Amino acid sequence: MRPLIAVVGRRASKSCVLRFSGTIAAEAVCDAVLRAGGEPVIWHGGDREAIAEAPARLSSFDAVVLPGGGDLSPARYAQAADVRCAAPDELQDEFDLAVIRSVLRGAGPGASGLDDAVPALAICRGLQVLNVACGGTLRQHLPDGPVPHLGSLHEVTIARGTRLRQLAGADTITVSSYHHQAIDRLGAGLRAIACAPDGCVEAVEHGAAGVLAVQWHPEDQAGPCDQALFDDLVARARDRVSAAIG
Repeated sequence: MRPLIAVVGRRASKSCVLRFSGTIAAEAVCDAVLRAGGEPVIWHGGDREAIAEAPARLSSFDAVVLPGGGDLSPARYAQAADVRCAAPDELQDEFDLAVIRSVLRGAGPGASGLDDAVPALAICRGLQVLNVACGGTLRQHLPDGPVPHLGSLHEVTIARGTRLRQLAGADTITVSSYHHQAIDRLGAGLRAIACAPDGCVEAVEHGAAGVLAVQWHPEDQAGPCDQALFDDLVARARDRVSAAIG
């Protein structure tokens, strides 16, 4: 059976195919999960009561994708909002933070180790949510510079000896970038493992939990290096299921 991969849903006030507001996921993300052998399932946040149940609901899934989306509220990392920030969705912020904190708790005190942690892949906003959940902060707006981060392709250099370097198969890769915010102060337990030529942190990993996070959008290109991130997530999900059975 395909392992169940939760794709954290994005709240949408309207959709051309629905009469109501919706919880949606990018087809490109779901397609990448499906190609990797997983079964993508949209994880609906619901209201605050449902969000509070995130730790218990997490056990229904074999792995999690925390995808891109809008700006996280600067209040979540104790800053006043820059005028160039988009208006936050407080329920979306609460849900994303609840999900990643639930994943991190699975590898914390009382857990049996990485085999007990739910594997996770965080993308773009997902990386930023992870950093804030770990006590880090964000640069609220990246100024124009030598590396165009919003809607472009650019190079990323990956640290040797990392899982990401093994998956990419190269020290430097070209990624699809669409963001105007980035990591400022790195959160506790996180290690920066890739950067852009301008020094912008482009990927992190968590030292205790099975979380890999990238600032770019691997679902955009679906090339071997990008698809490898989803293949790895599903492989880790299968290993976790096997360990639980046997």
